Amino acid sequence: MRAPKASDVTFFGDWMKPGSSEKMQKGDGGVWSVTLGPLPPSIYLYSFTVDGVTIADPVNPRIKLRSQTSASMVEVPATPAAIWQARDVPHGSVEINWQHSKVLGGEPRWIWVYTPPGYEQGKRKYPILYLLHGSNDTAGGWTLAGNMNFILDNLIAAKQAVPMVVVMPYGHAVPFGSPRELQSKNTAMFEDYLLKDVMPYVEKKYRVQTGREQRAIAGLSMGGGQTLNIGFGHLDLFSSIAAFSAAAPADFETRFASVLADSAGTNRKLKNLWIACGRQDSLFDRNQKLSQLLKTKGVRHTFVPTEGLHTYTEWRRYLGEFAPLLFH
Repeated sequence: MRAPKASDVTFFGDWMKPGSSEKMQKGDGGVWSVTLGPLPPSIYLYSFTVDGVTIADPVNPRIKLRSQTSASMVEVPATPAAIWQARDVPHGSVEINWQHSKVLGGEPRWIWVYTPPGYEQGKRKYPILYLLHGSNDTAGGWTLAGNMNFILDNLIAAKQAVPMVVVMPYGHAVPFGSPRELQSKNTAMFEDYLLKDVMPYVEKKYRVQTGREQRAIAGLSMGGGQTLNIGFGHLDLFSSIAAFSAAAPADFETRFASVLADSAGTNRKLKNLWIACGRQDSLFDRNQKLSQLLKTKGVRHTFVPTEGLHTYTEWRRYLGEFAPLLFH
C-alpha cells in the first residue's frame, strides 16, 4: 500500500477474526507491506486502514461492492479448478434488469438473473431459484463475489444439477444504514417487494416453471433470515428452502407455530430444508438452535456445520452442495 504521508497502516482480510488487523511496515518510497498466508484456495475480501480510515486497495480493480463502503478481492486459484472457478464448460449468462418497484414507491431497483447454458435456444421452461444476499451487500454480490454463475455452470456441465434460472434481487427494501426503527421494517417490506414486484416481473419475462414444485428460495446471512421468513410463510409458493449462515428470526418458534405444529404437513410440502453455518461464525448458535427446534418439532431438515467464518468462502461451498438437491 503506497501511502508515503501515512503514520499508521493496517491490513484486514476476511479470513481473519472480525475486528482484528495486521500492522504493516513502512518501506522504501512510502510503500507499506505485510506478508500473510499461505491461504487455501478461495476468493478473499481485504482492505487497508490508513490513519484510521478504512479503504479498498486503490490499485486493485477487482472491487467487492457493498451498499455502503467497499473492499477489494484477491483470488487464490485451486488446481484442478474448484467448483467456483471458470472451467472450460458451456457458460450461462447473467443479465441485469431494472424495475420500478410499485411496492417501494416507484424506486428503480436492479435484479440480477442467471440463465443456464442453452437458455437462448429453444422454448424449454426452467425451474427457478430465488437467491438472496446478506446485509450491506448488493444484488450483484452472489455473482461478483460468490461466483454463483460458475458454480451453476460447472454443476450443470457435470450433470450434478438441473439447469435452472437464478434470480438475485436487492435485499435492502429500506436504505442500508437507516435508523433502527426503519431497519426493523426491512424484512416485511422486502417480502412484499419480492412477492408482488420481483416474482411477477421475472416469471413473466423469463421462461420459467411457476408451480411451487419448481420454485426454491435460499439466502445467506440477512438473506438467510429473509429466506426463512418468506419460505415458511409461503409454503404454497416454495418447495425448497436453504439458509446459509442465517440471521435466523428470534421469534421463529412463535411466528411459525402452526407450521411447526403440523410437522407431517410441513414435511410433505418441503422437498428440501437445508441449513448450514460455520462454527466460527457469530451466528452459529442461532443456526444450531434453529436446527434443534426443528428436530424437536419433527420437521425434517439437513443441518451442515462447517469450519469457517461468515464469508463467501463458506457460502460458495454451501451453494455448491445445495443446488444439486433441487428440482428432481
